[in-house]
Amino acid sequence: MATGIEPAPQSGATGVHDASRAAIPARHLRTDRWWLAPAGTAAGLLAFVVYSTWRAFANADYYHAPYVSPFYSPCLAENCHTMRGGPNWDVFGSWWGLSPALLILIFPLGFRLTCYYYRKAYYRGFWASPPACAVAEPHQKYTGETRFPLILQNVHRYFFYFAVLVAGVLTYDTALTFRDAQYHWGHMGLGSLLFLANIALIWAYTLSCHSCRHIVGGRLRHFSKHPVRYRMWGWVSKLNARHMLLAWSSLISVALADFYVFLLASGAFEDPRFF
Repeated sequence: MATGIEPAPQSGATGVHDASRAAIPARHLRTDRWWLAPAGTAAGLLAFVVYSTWRAFANADYYHAPYVSPFYSPCLAENCHTMRGGPNWDVFGSWWGLSPALLILIFPLGFRLTCYYYRKAYYRGFWASPPACAVAEPHQKYTGETRFPLILQNVHRYFFYFAVLVAGVLTYDTALTFRDAQYHWGHMGLGSLLFLANIALIWAYTLSCHSCRHIVGGRLRHFSKHPVRYRMWGWVSKLNARHMLLAWSSLISVALADFYVFLLASGAFEDPRFF
């Protein structure tokens, strides 16, 4: 029985327009504003890329005692500001003349770029692969993550290990915010609260990672024989269900923490001290 959507051969057509597929002339049948989600995602990611690029290459206004921007921590170059008790590790000598942020940002950014949620976000937002559910992607051929460069997404687990180390350093930086400008302990400012919120979100996002969930509870045949790992797997799974929310929240919080330090270091704002 004819349905009106029998396959119709198209010269050189591939994908959803291949001759073996139903001949639906419309690219999609959706009537809602499906493009809003990928457009909003692209705008948000692009805004962060522009801001972080500016701050990474600025090489200025990233330290105001006792606060150090998370974009510049740990500071691995000799040309870093001297931070008393801070994460100054002169791994790279005087020959490194660029911004020290370029030495460390590759690890948290690499972790986010290869994250399962962010893959979906920028695949849809920038590459239209696919732009939305039930909307065909415009590419003639689909190879997924089986070829270069997208096959490099498989290094996500290794970036996770580095991300944990960076989160540990940022936790140390957060502890240092409970000092005053003279490095005396037992003080708290507005920045201390901002750094606390930021590190909480960074840890929540990092631990909600799919790789973390697999490391904690993967390759187990019997959960009953591993009650501790099962309990941890349950906790990570609850975080994993909110991975998208945590991804955006932590992205915003780390930018806000950096911008707060920038305002302090540039003299545009004074840190309110509570005690």
